[in-house]
Amino acid sequence: MLSEILVKIFSIVLLLAVGIVLILGIGTLFKGGETSKKYSNKLMQLRVLLQFIAVIALVSFAYFFKD
Repeated sequence: MLSEILVKIFSIVLLLAVGIVLILGIGTLFKGGETSKKYSNKLMQLRVLLQFIAVIALVSFAYFFKD
């Protein structure tokens, strides 16, 4: 019971983190200028890393916590 709740919370946190970094990256990209050159690529790289972690975690959760 407790593990199911923790898995759901962790999944939501991972997905929110990916969404927030995606929005920040797109915002930085559209802002342009020096800020875009400095941070846009780094934010998108961070998004890809977070997506990888989220996919691995969600697949692991689905495999280990199936009913």
